[in-house]
Amino acid sequence: MLVKSVSASLDELIDLIQQLSNDDYCAACAELGDSSIGEHMRHIIEMFQCLIRFAPDGVIFYDKRNRDKLLETDRDAAVVAIMQLKSELLSNDFELSVHKSISDQEVFLKSSYQRELAYNLEHCIHHQALIKVGLRNTQVKLAPHFGIAPSTILYRNKCAQ
Repeated sequence: MLVKSVSASLDELIDLIQQLSNDDYCAACAELGDSSIGEHMRHIIEMFQCLIRFAPDGVIFYDKRNRDKLLETDRDAAVVAIMQLKSELLSNDFELSVHKSISDQEVFLKSSYQRELAYNLEHCIHHQALIKVGLRNTQVKLAPHFGIAPSTILYRNKCAQ
């Protein structure tokens, strides 16, 4: 179920990217603090990449993202990376630790693959919501629930009944 939801969110990103020109993908957006759609895409992609890359070793280092400029400047490279992520998602669960630098301390937090996959999904949705703000005055067509948390969707559905 979780992998299916992550895959659907990644498909929404691909759909969005394919509607943008490379110039639009790379353009600084005032509504996003002068960051670009591409920068947000790179960030989303690299968080998932960290999970997939470090999971076999049992410790996730989100701070060791590659910060690959190509992912934020080349739409095709971003789509290829997202497709690769989709093919590498795991549905099983296993214990992990997450490394965090907090102030001047390094800590290792207990977690699991499924918990980190859920974290990355929520992180993706959060950035989708930001991207949606940046696209407010464009003709881009987004999926109906793009950037909306599943709990919000459930709540809205309950209120509509």
